[in-house]
This record gives sequence, C-alpha cells and structure tokens, in this order.
Amino acid sequence: MTEIEPPLSAYHDPTTELTGRFLETAQALFSAGSVGDTLQRVVDLAVATIDGCDFAGIFLLEGGSIAAPVRTDPVVVELDALQHHCAEGPCLAALADGTTHYADDMADDARWPRFGPQADALGVRSVLAVSLSAEGTLGALNLYARCRQAFGVVDRAKGVILASLAGLALNSAEAHVAEERRLDNLQDALVTREVIGQAQGILMERERITPDQAFDVLRRASQHLNIKLKTVAQALVDTGERPQTGAPSGN
Repeated sequence: MTEIEPPLSAYHDPTTELTGRFLETAQALFSAGSVGDTLQRVVDLAVATIDGCDFAGIFLLEGGSIAAPVRTDPVVVELDALQHHCAEGPCLAALADGTTHYADDMADDARWPRFGPQADALGVRSVLAVSLSAEGTLGALNLYARCRQAFGVVDRAKGVILASLAGLALNSAEAHVAEERRLDNLQDALVTREVIGQAQGILMERERITPDQAFDVLRRASQHLNIKLKTVAQALVDTGERPQTGAPSGN
C-alpha cells in the first residue's frame, strides 16, 4: 500500500514562523530612517503583525511630560486624552513601572474604573501596553482591540518582542540623527571659517593690515552691530563694504 505524504501544513512550525516574521520586522524597523519614521513604522507593524491589534500608538516621556507622537487611527488620540484626563490606564501604568499591562475587558477592570468604561464606550474592549525603552527615552507601545480577550499568549509575546526591537531601532535612529547633527555642525563651522577667512583677506589687501588686525575689525563690528561674526564676514564678502565698528574709519 502506497504511503500518502502528509500535507505541508503538517510540518508547520509556529516558532519558525514567528522567528521569520520578526526578522522581517527587525529589518523594517532598522531601515525606517528618522526617529519619527521609526516610531510610525513600529505602530504600523503592530497592527500588521499582531492578530488581535486593531489600533496602536506610542507614549513617550519627554522632559517630564508625556507625548504621543504617532498612532494608526484617530481613535487613539481620544484614548490617549481619556487616560490623561482620568490619570489612569494600562498605557500610563506601563510607562510608569516599565512592565507590561494587559486588560482583556475594559468594561470590567477594577484597576482602571474610570478609564475602562469610557474606553469600552469608544469601542475598545482590550488593551495591551508594553514598556518601550531606548537610551535616554522611556515610553510605552499601546495596542488596542475591538474585541474582548483579544490578545492571547502569542500576541502578548509578539508585543513584547516588537517593543524590544523598537527600542533597539529607536536607539539606532537617534544615534543616526545625532551623527547627522554633528556633521551639520562641522560643515557649518568649516563654512564659517572659510567666510571669515575671505573677509579677513579683503581687509588685509585693502587696508594693508595683519590677519589679527583684520579679525579684530570683524570682531568689533560683530559686537557693535550685535550680529554674528559670520554674518558680518558674509556681508563684507558679498558687498565689499567695510563693516561699522563704532570707531573712526581705519580703526
């Protein structure tokens, strides 16, 4: 009797699928680019990869106050405002204690008696809030569902993994932004030095003075006009006019 090969689905390995899915997620997060793009990619991926999630948003602690820079649906803005107004909720709790908070029935959760029924009235019955941390940044990844008991064990595990990947990607994005800022500052310093050098050369040639004397003219003009030294130098290069120093001409 010929043996029948089992269908491919019989070899299905949930762990392998989960690993592959989150390798793809990691690649997507680390290729997002800016900090804002990375955060938006996080919430978009939450809705796309976590079965129970209908909406998602992020809380960030910035300068002692809570910001909510990204979300996937306008209802998240209402939910964020409700938590702030009620001064309670799973997302605030996750941000405060750095852990995960899951509410499987917002209408009947003793932990958040004010926020829960109002969230339920907006059509949100389950909330999963996972702490998110990056270097110098604290936050929470907030997942919302229309159904009660929407986030099973696997969904909650996915949320934790996504938040961990998001923290690493956010670190990378912030480091990239810092490096770009450093390079911009360096470029600006080089341009400033070049412009000041050109202005000094004009004064040296015209007035037969030394480099130090030419720089002193620019410095005194900057103080007298109350504008940056680079601006004074650029005006001289552009117009050829000697800047006012508040002293008699030639001094």
